[in-house]
Amino acid sequence: MPKHHPANERIKRKYLTYLEEANRMASSSVDQVAAAIALFEEGTGHRDFKQFHLEQARKFKRQLHEMKNISTGKPLATATIHSRLMALKAFFKWLAGQPGYKSKITYSDADYFNTSANDARIAGASRSRPVPSVEQIRHALHAMPAETILQRRDRAVFAFTLLSGARDDAIASFSLRHVNLMCRTVDQDARTVRTKARKSFVSWFFPVGADFVQIVTDWINELTNTQLFGPDDPLFPATRVGLGASGHFEALGLDRKHWKDAAAIRRIFKTAFEAAGLPYFNPHSFRSTLALLGERICRTPEEFKAWSQNLGHEQVLTTLTSYGAVSAHRQSEIMGELWAQRNAPAQGKTGEPDPETVAQVLAFLQARAS
Repeated sequence: MPKHHPANERIKRKYLTYLEEANRMASSSVDQVAAAIALFEEGTGHRDFKQFHLEQARKFKRQLHEMKNISTGKPLATATIHSRLMALKAFFKWLAGQPGYKSKITYSDADYFNTSANDARIAGASRSRPVPSVEQIRHALHAMPAETILQRRDRAVFAFTLLSGARDDAIASFSLRHVNLMCRTVDQDARTVRTKARKSFVSWFFPVGADFVQIVTDWINELTNTQLFGPDDPLFPATRVGLGASGHFEALGLDRKHWKDAAAIRRIFKTAFEAAGLPYFNPHSFRSTLALLGERICRTPEEFKAWSQNLGHEQVLTTLTSYGAVSAHRQSEIMGELWAQRNAPAQGKTGEPDPETVAQVLAFLQARAS
């Protein structure tokens, strides 16, 4: 049996082009769809899609549940299985409407790629992710060394991520002209910045502390005044690698090139948190930190709307549902405080809560925290 079927390759190319050009799907997402289809083909021995049978879909689902994650050796996550099956379902629904396939595949055939209702709920369930506090971020920031220019760059990246609230891939593509220190603004221009969904907007520095602003300001001044970087040069240049005095390849300083992706930024974060004795928080978690901070310091709906827009969200609900979930520990504190306030009148007082009630609540919270 050949490794590839010519007819399958032609129709897959047509479908993937449709996803990217007509459906406006990101190329990275298209690659994931292509991988899911290729995995299905392996299971069928690369049979022609026109020979599709319902048992092939059932077999594919069994195979996914039996597969192991290459990195961890554990079974595939329910969300991973669900996404692969939904990719196949969408493909076969599209295939059922294509010339030469209409008489072979029906739209209802694609439904056999559905997961169970329970698995679908598990895959779509929101999960709480660890979110660093501003104090933890500041602790890690000030523990970062700043002796070499590469170390100062790394520290500035760390500070700028919280100060701007920008996504890591956008940060990797910023040029100096995108940051206005006098106005404290960041021009996230999708024509030259890799923003999410290629959306352009201007954001202002978040009020997280003058120390964050100073580190970023010092870095930009060093690039422009000492390194003589221009407006179109990268805000955070890649590392220049070459042969060192030892005759081995090593870091030699800054390159006048942007990072190709955000991998280097994630490495910087991992190193910073490990050195500070804290668990690793990825760059994207800083956006959750800012969302939670906004909930606590914004006094009016208008202020929180501005805060939300500063994160690049058109709808406030996006900020609240995607980033603003209250942690379990904070939820227990809030509910404990409300419980104490609610029970205060029962003690015959209208002002301060009953001391005994407060003591009981605090004892509960301490036990909950430990």
